[in-house]
Amino acid sequence: MTAKIKASVLIVDDAPDTLEILQRNLSSQGYWVFTASNVTEAIQLMENQPVDLVITDFKMPKISGADLIRHVRANFRDTEIMMITGYASVEGAVQAVKDGAEEYLAKPFTDEELFEAVERILDKLYTRRKAQKETDQVPPLLEGMIGQSPKMLEVYNAISKAATTSATVLITGESGTGKELVARAIHYNSNRASASFVPINCGSIPEGLLESELFGHVKGAFTGATESRAGFFQTAEGGTIFLDEISETSLAMQVKLLRVLQDKEVSMVGTSRSRRIDVRILAATNKDLTHLVKEGLVREDLFFRLSVLTIVVPPLRERTDDILLLARYFIDKFANELGKKPPHFSDKALQRLKSYNWPGNIRELENLIHRMVIMIDEDIIDVPDLPSIMRFTASGERDLTRSLVEVEAEYIRQVLATVNGNKSRAAEILKIDRKTLRKKLDYLSQLD
Repeated sequence: MTAKIKASVLIVDDAPDTLEILQRNLSSQGYWVFTASNVTEAIQLMENQPVDLVITDFKMPKISGADLIRHVRANFRDTEIMMITGYASVEGAVQAVKDGAEEYLAKPFTDEELFEAVERILDKLYTRRKAQKETDQVPPLLEGMIGQSPKMLEVYNAISKAATTSATVLITGESGTGKELVARAIHYNSNRASASFVPINCGSIPEGLLESELFGHVKGAFTGATESRAGFFQTAEGGTIFLDEISETSLAMQVKLLRVLQDKEVSMVGTSRSRRIDVRILAATNKDLTHLVKEGLVREDLFFRLSVLTIVVPPLRERTDDILLLARYFIDKFANELGKKPPHFSDKALQRLKSYNWPGNIRELENLIHRMVIMIDEDIIDVPDLPSIMRFTASGERDLTRSLVEVEAEYIRQVLATVNGNKSRAAEILKIDRKTLRKKLDYLSQLD
């Protein structure tokens, strides 16, 4: 049965002999088997490793198998459960099923009974997944978005719902996660798709020019305004405007944006006359706006207006199942651009990629793949070809004799390398401002 090869099974039992026997038997059938000797260990494993089936003993010290069943049911909807016990009773079986166990197997049981029970459970799981997949397909117009992990399927579902309304959407997530792609997907799946999608990076436009850029200006409004010019809001008429890095706007500009959201009107710089607009507003940030509201850096009323709908784009480290898909996409893309045969990752290199923390997220992965496709001539990309920080992080090898300054210096340089030396992007990833980054780089240059 091909499903066996793909299935991951977690066995939870406080008896080492039972763990060993069940692991050996199920591994012989092609399953990917994990073990845990208590419920706490099992929960920790499941937080970091997707599991298709949990097989748990009923009677265990401190936290019982029944408690584990309830925890799995409450937190892991796509995981099945089977309880095994030497204290079999009708009441126990009924309670296990009520708590969420799909099967209840009394000890002692034969290997055949175990294999048949596991197959029954997994067949039900795959049938349910197939049915869900048919009703939860990725929308057809999500070009450029890659991923089939559970968290990305949630994002696709949110995009589909957001596209059917005209409500304002706040898209949150770390730098490099693809927030603009989400905004484009919403626009091009909406009834505004035939009109313009206008992306604006609020953090890259000087504060003194932002109002003019957004709302336009009339001739003579300020020195250098030799003619009237429409702003981005007028350009986006009938379509969508995407305000990226919305948290970088000043409180004065936030008041003006709030008026646009409330009244659907803009006033060009240099005139008091208002002009009605028909523009949908999408906004994005890599910062915690609720925290900025408390600090007085973001207006609370603007925050509520922007976040009618909120879509959280997960960081790459929380969707490791998508790393291989993304890596293959970027390899094919850059190899095609360079006219080269696409290389392949070794299994060990893939494990390093999956265990790395990815502070720069998809943008960092894309830059890494681009660099390796250019530099590597072999057909296989192996562990030695990866940056040193990935090799050490993945293998668990750490030099604990290094000073904090040395560790920080290595990390800053690594982040800069992943963003091709872009100090603004590096500062975003490091969660510091450019001035602080510049001081750190000046200090590091003195150490070199």
